[in-house]
Amino acid sequence: MARAGLAAAVRVARWADHALSPGTGPQRGTGKDSGKAGAKNGAKNGAKASDTGAGGAQGGKQARTAAAAAAAPADAAAGPGKGTGGVLSDASAERAAAELDVTVHQVRSDWDTARLAGLVEVHGSAARPGWRLRAWDRDDAAVLRGWVALFDAWSLAHPAPAELPPATVAETVEAVPQLLSFLQLSAGPVPVPQLLDLLDQRVRELRTERCEIPYGPQAEPEPKSPPHTNAVPPPGGPVPPAAASVLSVNGSGPPPAASVQPTAAADPDDGTVPPLPALLDWALRALSAVGALTCADGQATLTPLGSWAVWVKLEQICVAAQSPAGHIEQSAEDMLRGCARLRPNAARAEYRAWLAARDAGSAVTELLDAARGEDALLRGLAFEALRVVGAPAEPDVRAVVDETSLRPYALLWLAEHEGTDPEDVHLVLTREESTWLWVDTAAAVADHGEAELLVRHLESAPQPTVPSLIDEVRTVGHPRTVQVLVALAAAHPDPALAKAVRRAAFQVHTGGM
Repeated sequence: MARAGLAAAVRVARWADHALSPGTGPQRGTGKDSGKAGAKNGAKNGAKASDTGAGGAQGGKQARTAAAAAAAPADAAAGPGKGTGGVLSDASAERAAAELDVTVHQVRSDWDTARLAGLVEVHGSAARPGWRLRAWDRDDAAVLRGWVALFDAWSLAHPAPAELPPATVAETVEAVPQLLSFLQLSAGPVPVPQLLDLLDQRVRELRTERCEIPYGPQAEPEPKSPPHTNAVPPPGGPVPPAAASVLSVNGSGPPPAASVQPTAAADPDDGTVPPLPALLDWALRALSAVGALTCADGQATLTPLGSWAVWVKLEQICVAAQSPAGHIEQSAEDMLRGCARLRPNAARAEYRAWLAARDAGSAVTELLDAARGEDALLRGLAFEALRVVGAPAEPDVRAVVDETSLRPYALLWLAEHEGTDPEDVHLVLTREESTWLWVDTAAAVADHGEAELLVRHLESAPQPTVPSLIDEVRTVGHPRTVQVLVALAAAHPDPALAKAVRRAAFQVHTGGM
């Protein structure tokens, strides 16, 4: 269902990947000649790129930049304000419509869907294929995550009609999760009037929550005596809202039940009555358009895909509320320090709870920042947490491959993510990188472990003998080399070997060989 729902968006994103080459620049011109030149260059360069979904080193590299031409920055040719923020330029939209045999309106709609689903990533004034598009054919999780991203952005994919008040639209968007939870728990069709009552109740709750009592001393308002006709309703007539409030203050009791209408909650900002039926109709139509539910015969029902998505979100909330060690509200660094004393399974459960309470992008950034610190133990734990994140962390992990302190960890993470056999994963590291990782791990053991663990750590060294290990350790340039050698010399039971290690530590400290 997710693949079918996003098929058109994938088609446009792949068209942009193949047809628009980064070598030709943005499609700025709208004239006939510029269109022909763009088509010629796009076809020439697009033919060189391999299929994004099929993977491959060359295709993956080109995919990161190939769609930049689809989103043109504003210039004299495009006109002010056009093509900015990843919006498809006029020339590109017309070209896509012609080559894909659809309307320009459909191309723009599919392009917006691709952006919301993460198939296309916007960077400044340009766009490029996202990791979900590159992994589309080989990773079902990427497909589901793309659809969930679109599901979360349903109100952006299908904006509310302009005549609906923006304040009540925002309230409806905030109330929809409760409606979806009710639909999921009902496990069947729910009448629309029942959903309308639930929406009205939730909107009233949201407005009650916003009614805060001002803090500190307040000036006494000047007494105002409203006209008697506003305080007392005419015989047999409904109670006006103003009269109802006055009656309540004067202790005369609430207005008659017959005068309270389900959709007559007054807006505290402008005093208008929110058009809840129209708002609910818009929400149901938008959620139906993204494939989350169906509406027929005055009843709404979650689709299997929508029911799964709501269930997953409810499960995430429950997992976050049942954090084993209670580190959900802490920073990544503090959470990792707390997990250092846990067993592997318990630590992974804590990682999942911590991640469930955060946006994946910000969580990955925070974990990588913690990994850049001086504590080698946190570096290793951060990448263990990134293994729990999985595919969404891939672009950020690839981006840190050139950082010396993170490179070995990032290469191992990527190899495991790409399915390399666990017994062969260490082969992705060079001898120098393996030695650097050994020193970094030894630093973690020296700081947080016992002396015996540091001695046993010698068995995992990439070199066959201790002298060869010492020779290579002195050349890798790890900032903790001296401390590691000193700690190893103090812990090793062999006096002769300890003396050789201590001598090597002194030579590294003084800059000698």
